[in-house]
Amino acid sequence: MKIIIYGATDIGCLLATEFFEDHDITIIDNEESLSDEFNRLDISFVKGNASNINVLNNADIHNADVFIACTQLDEANIVACLTAKKMSGVKTICFVSKEEYKCTLNFEKNNDFFGDFFIDYIVWPEELLTQDIFRIVTVAHALDVEYFADGQARLLEYKLDSQNSIANKKVKDCGFTDGTLIVGITRNCELFIPNGDTVLLPDDKLIFMGTSHSLDMLAGTFFYEKENVKSVAIIGGGNVGLMLAQALESLKIKAKVIEKDYERCECISQYLKNTLVINGDGTNLSLLSEEEIGDCDVAISVTNNDERNLLCSLLCKQLGVKRVIARVSKVLNIPLFEKVGIDIAISPKNSAINEVKNDLAETNVDILATVEQGQGEVLEIETPEEFNNKKVMELKFPANAIIGVIQRKHSVIIPKGTTILNQGDTLIIFTKADDADAIKTFFKVKK
Repeated sequence: MKIIIYGATDIGCLLATEFFEDHDITIIDNEESLSDEFNRLDISFVKGNASNINVLNNADIHNADVFIACTQLDEANIVACLTAKKMSGVKTICFVSKEEYKCTLNFEKNNDFFGDFFIDYIVWPEELLTQDIFRIVTVAHALDVEYFADGQARLLEYKLDSQNSIANKKVKDCGFTDGTLIVGITRNCELFIPNGDTVLLPDDKLIFMGTSHSLDMLAGTFFYEKENVKSVAIIGGGNVGLMLAQALESLKIKAKVIEKDYERCECISQYLKNTLVINGDGTNLSLLSEEEIGDCDVAISVTNNDERNLLCSLLCKQLGVKRVIARVSKVLNIPLFEKVGIDIAISPKNSAINEVKNDLAETNVDILATVEQGQGEVLEIETPEEFNNKKVMELKFPANAIIGVIQRKHSVIIPKGTTILNQGDTLIIFTKADDADAIKTFFKVKK
């Protein structure tokens, strides 16, 4: 596949790094030279503005399969995508930073009046980040939450405490609830797929898949999740902070937003009915103490500055907040945040990359989610005819993978080795990202 990326930005670099090994990548940018990260990749470079027809011709737009615009200027991305679409009909993916652009572009795509003058996919990273954080906030103690099969099945990730009853036990001896599978463990920053003899160690991150009901039972039994999230503090009143507060209001969760800019406080207060908006600096320990932030169940720092988010998060930890979530702009900073004690560090760029991977995915396979900074993937694959009536235990995968969920029409099955597959079953499979291609090939998924 030939992919043209307009914008030598951090997101452009992450996209190029993700796809260059299997695809032909061309970068378009106004800068004369690329950063060291780009120079280490086997990619082509065209200097110029991608809204220029000559520049697009130089990048061989007529033979491209995908055009991605991810500069820091929304207008440039939109014009470039529309120009590329008009010239060659190429599949277009446009990054935007404003809700109004996303709404307008989606309207154009779905309106017959515009004909073939539209953009295929619009990616608003902050919206995706908000959705990721919201899912995590609503499940007490969870490090990651994903929903599958219209909410009938879920993925939950927990950190194992040394006092937990299953610490230092083998998986087969833990007595996990029926309808629950442990599909992955992250130990010392490395993800692997366990078996029955794997011993669970303190500080392991455990990844479970199962029905929503069985995972609720698991959480209540092993992870003390009998209490609900009742109060949340949000530091940063930008787009993400506002959308989070609105989502929490819909669940009647008590929330307060701390924002440094007074005019922004006035603005967001017009959209929030039951949220306390505080004009102040989230790095001010006295302010956090006065506002009793330490009594909150969750604190979320979502300013657009990594250093500020780290400091705010550490202060909240010091005040006794049970769970702290931090927005991280630079993906490479995520391990640092986690090492100094931040419970969950999450990047809008990772959320955006996952969305693009899905937009580019094959028609009969979807990447439903990624975990642990892309180390693991959850694939959705339809069972082909040749696997009809086969038992799960009879499948000889070429790499480690676990079928976590089978969706059969409107029902969900958590499989055992004796479970029989039917043609047309939707398989939700957990595997390491490095092994995903081998699993797709096994099911005869063509690239």
